[in-house]
Amino acid sequence: MPIVNTGKFDINYIEDGDGYPVVLIHGLAGDHTAWLPQVAALKDNYRVIAFDNPGSGDSSKVDAPAGTADLADATLGLMDQLGIDRAHVVGRSMGGAVAQHMALKAPDRLQSMAMAASFARLDPVGAQVIGNLQQLLEWRPNWAEWAPHAVFLFVAPAFFNENPELMARITALVSDETRDMPSYDHLATACLEHDALDRLGEIETPTLVMGGRFDPICSMTAQNWMMDALPNAELEVFEKSSHFFLMEEAEKALATIKDWLAKNTP
Repeated sequence: MPIVNTGKFDINYIEDGDGYPVVLIHGLAGDHTAWLPQVAALKDNYRVIAFDNPGSGDSSKVDAPAGTADLADATLGLMDQLGIDRAHVVGRSMGGAVAQHMALKAPDRLQSMAMAASFARLDPVGAQVIGNLQQLLEWRPNWAEWAPHAVFLFVAPAFFNENPELMARITALVSDETRDMPSYDHLATACLEHDALDRLGEIETPTLVMGGRFDPICSMTAQNWMMDALPNAELEVFEKSSHFFLMEEAEKALATIKDWLAKNTP
């Protein structure tokens, strides 16, 4: 896969399809592979770009404190390198926080913004969850031991109970010992410190806010805070799901994203 330099970071990315550009930004614990189902579903109608955030996958490590604004600069730099003047931006979890800074820094570069299980400011429960997961790695720096303490927080209880084999595969995936712990630590701190709530009123970009009813990380409280502040936003709630509703209610989630992109593509 190609890697481009955006100034501060080298970014590993994939792209597929032809049409209006769609940039997909993954969350704290993932990499570009989290978007592979969406890439496959959208490539027939759009030029789809998914990449590894700094600190993830094959992109540069984050070996010093960095904020979500730094990740926004890296994403805009990737767009520059790929000759993309304007794009739909879809961010999940931390990726939505990154998208907010993009919309604030360079509103002319975003055709629309969609945020899946994201936040402009974590509520106290979400901050507690992220802080606890960060602390676990300080106590026991072992991804395999960390994973069982994390994965049940990503899905609704019913989904967890009804899909033991899938949850075992997800646990194995996030147990990958090649993941860089210092990068995770810096990016977890970036999530805890991200607070764009008081600036959301400046964002005129059409915005889709998507939330999972049972999400303890990016709760409905956090979604409602964003809806109260954003001047041009729509809300879609996934009533059966938690933080991973893109997987838990995959058919509805994909249809929602497709409808949003179709409605906002010039």
